[in-house]
Amino acid sequence: MRIGSVLLVIWFIIGALAAYQRHYFSGPDASCAKAGTITVTILAGPLNYVGVNPKIASCHVTIPQPSK
Repeated sequence: MRIGSVLLVIWFIIGALAAYQRHYFSGPDASCAKAGTITVTILAGPLNYVGVNPKIASCHVTIPQPSK
């Protein structure tokens, strides 16, 4: 179990490094799509370095409306 946890942390660190190298953390524009792209890039981990380039083009947040 401990080895799996260490590998998972290393996987996420590599994904965060890929997001950093793509300059996803810079810039003042914050949006749902940018946050989603950063998240999927980190989750993809080392796959970013073999050609995977996950991006979220747009996202729609639906807030439940109260019943009448």
